[in-house]
Amino acid sequence: MNTETLTYSADGLTMESILYCEPAAGTRPGVLVFPDAAGLGEQAMASAQKLSRLGYVALACDLYGQRQVLAEEAKIMQLLGEIRHDVARIRARAQGALAALQARPEVDPQRVAAIGYCFGGTMALELARSGAAVAGVVGFHSGLSAAAPQDSGHIRGRILVCIGADDPLIPPEQRAEFEREMRAGKVNWQLSLYGGAVHGFTNPGIDRRGRPDTLRYDAQSDARSWREMLGLFEELFPGTSSSGHS
Repeated sequence: MNTETLTYSADGLTMESILYCEPAAGTRPGVLVFPDAAGLGEQAMASAQKLSRLGYVALACDLYGQRQVLAEEAKIMQLLGEIRHDVARIRARAQGALAALQARPEVDPQRVAAIGYCFGGTMALELARSGAAVAGVVGFHSGLSAAAPQDSGHIRGRILVCIGADDPLIPPEQRAEFEREMRAGKVNWQLSLYGGAVHGFTNPGIDRRGRPDTLRYDAQSDARSWREMLGLFEELFPGTSSSGHS
């Protein structure tokens, strides 16, 4: 597997994302992998590596510039707070990553998808709402609220969101609002719920934060949601990936 730091500018920042791809002839579909609010950590990199082994060119994306990874809750909330309600800045960072990935010679620029975890899933959804040329978006326990829900009419690809049915951070009211938004925008969308799962259910390291009622890993839901993502990708990019939780 080839691994390379991909540097580009977005939202006035120098982003240092990590590109993963297996040596192969010709172009392949690309996948953006947006991490959670702590920045480009192990989960996003591991997911990008798995996608690369399945035949995709995967970019694990920097969120805050210079590949910052935040450990302190206060610092996370500070940097996240600067952008979380500024949809233009969120989209600018996502669009910068998309442009960098599309410019790669290994990537077919017309065959790109985006996935994201928690806030990274929100970024992926906002990228789609911006009208960007992404064939599909998958959000794992991502916030579903839209600052500009009318922009769902600009979505060009398919949407899959994978949500813990008992996630206190994404309550049923937010899911219902998202459904209304998707219907109004005439989007090809799917919302999958995982019984017993709460926020962060795909992250094996989330239990260290000691908030099991809110943040808890769920191996079964993690595996099921990954298979759903691969199923969507197989529909979008036939023949690229194999099924299963790699």
